[in-house]
Amino acid sequence: MDKVAIFVDVQNVYYTVRQAYKRNFDYNKFWAEVTAGREVVKAIAYAIDRADRKQQEFQNILRAIGFEVKLKPYIQRADGSAKGDWDVGITLDAIEYAEQADVIVLVSGDGDFALLVDKIRQVHGKVVEVYGVPQLTANSLMSAANEFKPIDERLLLS
Repeated sequence: MDKVAIFVDVQNVYYTVRQAYKRNFDYNKFWAEVTAGREVVKAIAYAIDRADRKQQEFQNILRAIGFEVKLKPYIQRADGSAKGDWDVGITLDAIEYAEQADVIVLVSGDGDFALLVDKIRQVHGKVVEVYGVPQLTANSLMSAANEFKPIDERLLLS
């Protein structure tokens, strides 16, 4: 049985799925698909903490599914822009858990992760699966992965 480590860029998934499909990602369907016949060594969902009740309920659902939820505070800049990405945190965790897993699953369309995927494949010799919305996922990330799995109808809430 393959060991899998799963890393989900929650903000990226939320916004790309909403933009492409005007619907929400189904974390339960995703979990069932990605863990079938596999042992989970780590599963982390990275989110921004705005301290609102609906978001806290969502985070509790993720925990109930099996994810560790890592939160970073939402920062509103003086110019109105916002900051709160998890790229470095996801990268560090993925490299750390690459030793323990046979398969690394990354859920994001962010092309910045192409370097991470290359490194995990070349240095650690691991299989990397990337899940993303096809039209909103960087080509460099899709190319870097062993397998690109599109987020489409099968992984959306009804």
